[in-house]
Amino acid sequence: MGLLNSLLGMIGFGIGLPIGIFIGFYLFVYSKSEDVEDLESQPLCELDPVALEDLMPEIPLWVKSPDYDRVDWLNKFISHMWPFMEKAICNSIKSTTEPIFAEYVGQFKIDTIDFTNLSLGNLPPTVNGLKVSETNERELVMEPDIRWAGNPNMIVAVTISSVKVTIQLVDLQVFAMPRVTLKPLVPTIPCFANIVVSLLEKPHIDFGMKVLGGDVMSIPGLYRYVQDRIKKEVASLYLWPKSLEIPMLDASTVAVKKPVGILHVRVIRATKLLKMDLLGLSDPYVKLNLSGEKHPSKKTTVKKKTLNPEWNEELKLSVKDPQSQMLHINVYDWDKVGSHDRLGTQVFPLKTFMPNEVKEATLDLLKDTSISDVNKKQRGQLFLELSYAPFREDSISFSGVLDGYSRKGSVMDRALSNISTTSAAGLLLVTVQGAQDVEGSRHNNPYVLIIFRGETKKSKMLRKTRNPVWNEEFQYLLEEPPLQDKIHVKVTSKRSLSFHCKESLGHVDINLADDVHNGRINQKYHLIDSKNGVIHVELRWKTI
Repeated sequence: MGLLNSLLGMIGFGIGLPIGIFIGFYLFVYSKSEDVEDLESQPLCELDPVALEDLMPEIPLWVKSPDYDRVDWLNKFISHMWPFMEKAICNSIKSTTEPIFAEYVGQFKIDTIDFTNLSLGNLPPTVNGLKVSETNERELVMEPDIRWAGNPNMIVAVTISSVKVTIQLVDLQVFAMPRVTLKPLVPTIPCFANIVVSLLEKPHIDFGMKVLGGDVMSIPGLYRYVQDRIKKEVASLYLWPKSLEIPMLDASTVAVKKPVGILHVRVIRATKLLKMDLLGLSDPYVKLNLSGEKHPSKKTTVKKKTLNPEWNEELKLSVKDPQSQMLHINVYDWDKVGSHDRLGTQVFPLKTFMPNEVKEATLDLLKDTSISDVNKKQRGQLFLELSYAPFREDSISFSGVLDGYSRKGSVMDRALSNISTTSAAGLLLVTVQGAQDVEGSRHNNPYVLIIFRGETKKSKMLRKTRNPVWNEEFQYLLEEPPLQDKIHVKVTSKRSLSFHCKESLGHVDINLADDVHNGRINQKYHLIDSKNGVIHVELRWKTI
């Protein structure tokens, strides 16, 4: 009976197959084609709530949010450049994956791994909206809504024990909302040093995968597992606040060096200095400065009519690079009229210092340090005590809307950090970035006056501008944190040829307690007595 059933089944299959093929061919050839009807378009305002709710995810962000801009020009640019970008990206993928493939060759009986076909297709990604945010930092922040429903064809051939297995990736879809930050902005092409990319939300990634021609994604449960796994892996690497940083310029060529410590120099005394006055004596003082610094030099007091002065005075200088900077020491003879005569000079390298180590130095003064001193004339000796105190690690900073990063650490660590910050000596850095809408009634040549504890410092004057950019830094070495102090910032305009030359453009008083507790504040302040004036000031407090 079983043999009879098998025989009848074979006969039925042999007869039914050609009959089915004939009928299908007949219908395909002789059936009349129907015209494809155009889809009816309907304005959004006429849709019912249910249909509108279904369409909401597909509506571009520039329609739903006023913060996003429509960037058709960018999509047109990408469309024209895509044939060339596609080849460049494919070459980059090959060069990146070849070393990875090479690591697996020879393992698990794998003979070869290579691409037999690598194409991203002819459909470029599109940007459905772009948001550009303004911050107080030297950076440009962009948040594009990127969608790519591509038709790539990537085939990888893996030879295992002389058996060739092909893996094909097709129908790739990627929907992502990254945050792209260009920072810091620098005056060197391409005008930014790094590209920092992070994802604002988990991306949507969908694709088909065929192994030996079969779609493995159709296996029940595998598709959802792969989707969730990819989202978790990508999120663990690049979901904000984690990011991918791509360097564009060498950091050493564009980095702006900030102070990293304080050099304490105690000028004790000098002996057997040169006689410069008519009575066979001199009026010596010592002048100190560090190489590569534009800040004013530090000076001791003048000791009248002596060749063996004793100062016992301590001077402090901020250090930016202890490995390369040199301490320049000059001893001068003070003169009431004319320039001061230099009695001798010497240099001292900072790289010889250990942190917080006190060194006693006896220096033979020279005529000039740039050449060998062939003149054996004795110019005296200078006795110093030197020590280098590096700053503690920077505290948590506040710099605007987008800088919401929090430092990892326990509550006890933060409490100890606040105690040390508010009880130690340190350096107050005041950086005046620029101002906006400062307008005078008679002229617009603005400059800034920084007044702190009775000391006034002045920026350069910029002519004929209402939006000046100074980017100047002022330093104050303090014995204790300025918790109860305020700093007075005043914008003034000056006319060169006039008796009534000065005009106030506005001022602001900044409380320094927040700067001490936070370590850094970077904000824009509205100027008092100014209609629309705003000044951008960055404050840093560093303790030793």
